[in-house]
Amino acid sequence: MSQFTIATRESRLALWQAEHVQSLLQQRGHAVTLLGMTTKGDQILDRSLSKVGGKGLFVKELEVALEEGRADLAVHSLKDVPMDLPEGFDLACVMEREDPRDAFVSTRYERLADLPQGAVVGTSSLRRVVLLRALRPDLKIEPLRGNLDTRLRKLDDGQYDGIVLAAAGLKRLGLAARIRHVFEPTEMLPAAGQGALGIEIRSGRADVAAALAPLAHQGTWLCVAAERAVSRGLGGSCSMPLAAHARMEGEYLQIEAAWGDPDQAGVLVRARSAEIVADLAQATAVGEHVAARLRAGGAR
Repeated sequence: MSQFTIATRESRLALWQAEHVQSLLQQRGHAVTLLGMTTKGDQILDRSLSKVGGKGLFVKELEVALEEGRADLAVHSLKDVPMDLPEGFDLACVMEREDPRDAFVSTRYERLADLPQGAVVGTSSLRRVVLLRALRPDLKIEPLRGNLDTRLRKLDDGQYDGIVLAAAGLKRLGLAARIRHVFEPTEMLPAAGQGALGIEIRSGRADVAAALAPLAHQGTWLCVAAERAVSRGLGGSCSMPLAAHARMEGEYLQIEAAWGDPDQAGVLVRARSAEIVADLAQATAVGEHVAARLRAGGAR
């Protein structure tokens, strides 16, 4: 039996994710405690992430805890993890994916199509902004920051006619009843890594890696490796209006990606591929090819 400490943000969703991993490790005989932390990304709520340093703001303090030995692993929503980890850190485990799709949440309207012209929709994701504009250029899209409960409260207070959130977070917290409509990937393509949990450790911690190995899901890991390679190939930041979604069909990895021009509503560059994939290197190569096709089509 080993004893491990998990570094986690203190939002309700982050704690659910950490407690989920804690439970799975405890079932395998390990002793596991949690180290709750508040990150800079949780503290800065008046500006969009792309303007204050990107999604890495959600992981930096957790990495410091790993580096200082106060924690042995950190559990992240994979879409919040920068495409390139700092030297000395490894993505040691990717777990089976929850629903990767986006969800429309509203107190009054069933679907995005039901919103009246000029209705206010909340999101702080540039990806969702460009995809929403392609679907409904007549809507007013306003920034929406804060944890999941804060975003729902702002909706309930009447600040928005509807908001778009990740379906996975709502389902994990038992809030699936709040979902009015789930966007199929053909309507709104998800973000790279959306719905998947990634576990980060210090390089060289073979003991932690061995304990996490039974929690990994190979199919999900292949898909997110391809998705993250697309993002990395286009700069890999949260200021990138980019979507990438992959799924396994037998031995084939099917991936589709889209880049939107934030300055020209409705301008989307799309690329897709389907290749036989057996390992992470092959999955990454597929993602790199898709990124190249996006760049050739005008993505920047």
